[in-house]
Amino acid sequence: MSDYLATFHTHLSALLSFEALQGRGVTARMMPVPRALSSSCGTCVRYTAPDDCRDLLDRDCEAVYACRQDGYDCLFTAEDP
Repeated sequence: MSDYLATFHTHLSALLSFEALQGRGVTARMMPVPRALSSSCGTCVRYTAPDDCRDLLDRDCEAVYACRQDGYDCLFTAEDP
């Protein structure tokens, strides 16, 4: 299991993604976006899962990061193909 952090363009997208993750049994929590990262809405979802769960995140997801002890590794952004 790994920790991930997803940022969103809107608060509603964060909420919908949070609910989708929890609906699949993924431990998740909504929280303010860390200062080291940027987000349009300021709300992110941090979750623990065996993979990044991209398929459960709302379409307005801005980026997904793998959480590390020393920071965050960007796995993908909305601009990625």
